[in-house]
Amino acid sequence: MTSERRIVLATRNAHKVQELRTILADVLEQTGRTLVSVTDFPDVEDVVESGVTFAANATLKAEAVSAATGLPALADDSGLAVDVLGGSPGVFSARWSGVNGDGKDRANNALLMAQLGDVPDEHRGAGFVCAAALSVPGLETVVREGSVRGTLAHEPRGSGGFGYDPLLVMPDGRTLAEHAPEEKHAISHRGRAFRELAGDLVRLLARPGPENTQTLP
Repeated sequence: MTSERRIVLATRNAHKVQELRTILADVLEQTGRTLVSVTDFPDVEDVVESGVTFAANATLKAEAVSAATGLPALADDSGLAVDVLGGSPGVFSARWSGVNGDGKDRANNALLMAQLGDVPDEHRGAGFVCAAALSVPGLETVVREGSVRGTLAHEPRGSGGFGYDPLLVMPDGRTLAEHAPEEKHAISHRGRAFRELAGDLVRLLARPGPENTQTLP
C-alpha cells in the first residue's frame, strides 16, 4: 500500500476547502486520508467547465485532477436554480455577472437581485443543487447529488458562507449565510451531496486490512 494518503479537492476556493474538511471529517478519519487543495499542485491546469449539467462538470474536474496528480480526486459543481428564471443561473452561477476575483460574489448577488427586483415573494422560489464526484485512478467515477430549497431574499443577509448563501432563505426565516457553519453543513446542498458520497469514499479508500491487499493511490 502506498504511503501517499492525500485526496485532492479540485478547487482553488479556500471557503469550499474548509467546508469540505469539516463535512468529511469523519470519513477522512475512517480512511486515514488528508484532504488537500489542487493549489498544492501548481502544475495542474484549471479545468474548463464545459459540461451542461452539474454532474458533467464535477466529473470533468475530478477526472482531470486525478489524471494529473495520480491521486484520488474530489470535485463538485453547484449552483442556484431560480424558478422564475427557468432554473438559471444553474451551471453559470459562478460567472453570472461576468465578474471575476474578490468582487465576484457581490456582483453576482447584485445582478440577481436586480433581475428579480419586481418579483413578489410567492414567486421567489429557488434552490441550490450540488453534484459531487469522486475519481480514483483505475476505477469508475462516482457522482452523487444533493439539493436544498428555499426562497430568495430581497437583499443579502448574513456574514457566513459564500456565493449566493446570503440570498437563499430557509424555512426558519434565516438565509444560509445566517446559519452557523455546523447548521449550514447539516442542511446544505453541498453537505447532502458529500454525505451521499461518504459511503463511496469509505468503500474505495478505506485503510487496508489483512483482508484487503488492494493497492490504491
